[in-house]
Amino acid sequence: MNALPKEVLRRGWCPSTLRPMETGDGWLVRLHPPGARLAPAQLRRIAALAAEHSNGLIEISARANLQIRGVTPESHPVLVERLLAEQLIDEHGGDGPQRLTLISPLARSDPGGLIDTGALAGQIEARARRISGLPPKLGIVIDDGGPQALDGFSGDVRLIGIGPGRMVLCLADRSWRGPVTEAEAAAEVETILRRFARLRDAAPDRIRRLRDLPPEMLAGLSALPETIAPARRPSPRRVGLFALGEDRFAALIGLPFGRCDAATLDRLGANIEPGQAEIRLSPWRGLAFCHLARAEAERLLTLAGDLGLIAHDDDPRLSVQACAGSPACSRAEAPTMADAGALAEASADLLAQGLTLHVSGCIKACAHPAAADLTLVGRQGRYDVVFGGTTRDKPAATLDLSTLEARLQPGQDIHAQLAKAVRRTGPRG
Repeated sequence: MNALPKEVLRRGWCPSTLRPMETGDGWLVRLHPPGARLAPAQLRRIAALAAEHSNGLIEISARANLQIRGVTPESHPVLVERLLAEQLIDEHGGDGPQRLTLISPLARSDPGGLIDTGALAGQIEARARRISGLPPKLGIVIDDGGPQALDGFSGDVRLIGIGPGRMVLCLADRSWRGPVTEAEAAAEVETILRRFARLRDAAPDRIRRLRDLPPEMLAGLSALPETIAPARRPSPRRVGLFALGEDRFAALIGLPFGRCDAATLDRLGANIEPGQAEIRLSPWRGLAFCHLARAEAERLLTLAGDLGLIAHDDDPRLSVQACAGSPACSRAEAPTMADAGALAEASADLLAQGLTLHVSGCIKACAHPAAADLTLVGRQGRYDVVFGGTTRDKPAATLDLSTLEARLQPGQDIHAQLAKAVRRTGPRG
């Protein structure tokens, strides 16, 4: 491969291992490990390959995708060859989604789960690969109904466990159907996806996702009866120590704003005995090290903190969504990744109250397409300030970083306005 196809520069491009995306710091290569799981030795091997064939920066996205930044046209073929040869990725041809399901990193291990989301995700993935015409960014959220609620993640189809082996589903986050049994769910989702693919084929420019369908078309995707949404559960803990039962534990570790370097990941993998743990990718932009003894899990969390990673659920960085920013992204107009830490510190008390903060380098909103209590959009080195909206809403002001930090302090105007909004509406998902 010596040149990228023109479509990689198009808004909405969804990169993969074989079809990377061009960015400001080189090519971005997205990896899909089999089942979104890795052994410690595999994590260390990916870190070594990233150090050898890229700029050494590794990310985990909000859909639990592993990404290597700074790959070059010369290094990409060798990187792909090693990833395939060592079975570190599971990738298929075609334009559809490489992976469309999102599950909890504690799936199959959390004693509070009501359905086996890991097995169901595998069935849905296998069926979806037989359907042509699905958009690359199609997403299916499979929530086991336990304490690791996935309410904060949007999906074209959402399944939530409501009892042992029973679930309800939601289309485009607005039309609830069910119940359906765990044994029937994969076939039901396949039917929905096939019907959607036919509708999209008739109007591909107008219909990109399920949310683009009018109510009558959306209703025709499923024959399940309408039902009510299950009760919203408390916001889950996203990092820290988790009990899995039978004296086994998990250590969930967050990467600050979803990014770290290859050497840091190698240090984590090196501190796990071979065959002792399974590593899963977390949609809270991190890694879950599962099936550890308590002492090993606690030791790993301590190491993570020493390495500058997120090991405590009250860390303000965990509640800030930030994209790569400049210079890593050629579209970005502000160094969002560098500024996000300062903004997290400045707004720490508001984040503890439930504030949602999104720092975006441009209007594309790659890190968080939904609304946030405070959205900051890069504009020629400064930030457009949007209250309670998205990157595409009208800003109330345009401020530089130092002014933003000052006005986010208690007693200042932005702080007071946001504090009032959080008290009135409560935390967003």
